[in-house]
Amino acid sequence: LRTHQWCFLLFNVLLFHVLLFGADLLEEYFLRSLPLSYTDAKTLEIRERASKLDMDPLKANLSYTVSSAATCSNREVFLLVLVCSSPENRTRRNVIRQTWGNVTDTRGYAVLTLFALGKPALVTTQLEINEESQKHRDIVEGSFVDSPETQTQKMLMSVEWTVTFCPRARYILKTDEDMFVGIPSLAGYLLSLTQPEDIYIGRVIHQGVPNRDPKSPGFVPIHQYSEEFYPDYCDGSAFVMSQDVARKVYVATKEVPVSVPPDIFVGICAKKAGITPIHSSRFSGEKHISYNRCCYKFIFTSSNMQEDELFKDWKETSDGKDCSL
Repeated sequence: LRTHQWCFLLFNVLLFHVLLFGADLLEEYFLRSLPLSYTDAKTLEIRERASKLDMDPLKANLSYTVSSAATCSNREVFLLVLVCSSPENRTRRNVIRQTWGNVTDTRGYAVLTLFALGKPALVTTQLEINEESQKHRDIVEGSFVDSPETQTQKMLMSVEWTVTFCPRARYILKTDEDMFVGIPSLAGYLLSLTQPEDIYIGRVIHQGVPNRDPKSPGFVPIHQYSEEFYPDYCDGSAFVMSQDVARKVYVATKEVPVSVPPDIFVGICAKKAGITPIHSSRFSGEKHISYNRCCYKFIFTSSNMQEDELFKDWKETSDGKDCSL
């Protein structure tokens, strides 16, 4: 090839990588909130209470129908994955157990995947969940009925259970059951962090607006939340908290109404505890990422995954082959 043809090819290769990674870096830069200064008395109080949190009273008053407490007890867990699941979706839970939820170790660090549920409406479904829990030892079930209106309760239960029964989990990933999760790439990123505390990372939603429509399922009355915008928060499809953030969020829950959606609930609690969310475009949010093997080795999550697609994509991304530039 002639010189100008080589230059044209090189230019296109550089342009491709600028478009692929440059947008990600710019988005992270512009959506990263300014660090909070801990001068507010309430914030300092929450952080102080979180550092001295005594979970023994909670252990003595269990509010869980099913709990895999022994699974985490006194274990060093690098990444605890809590999958919010519907009680009836046993098939989907089995698919996760056979794909990305089957990872128990990455780079020598322990990974543990559990499922968070509410109570089902049918007694027969509850019997199936009891059997499933005895077999897999990976279910945490709250005492509330699982419904669209109780998802924030499920989030609160997940945080409470984590700080009570898994206090040595360094990071906690909250995700949904329709997600693909790239555990190796996420673990690699978390291992690269130099600041191990106040980690609250995901796809950050900036200036979310409360739903003021009384006829809408997500209606938030103004007396429950009066501000024009929500604080920055991580999209609820998948986000990561460090253990100290889980404790601070748990303490702050006493100050926040549970009528807001679960991801916003965590964001409000985080703000009250002086925690700034960190944005990463490697979390897909509610978007489905078109499959590409090397792309799926790089991203952390992709949403709206079909079960057959999840099997295929996981098999191909776990083949051990590296990706070239």
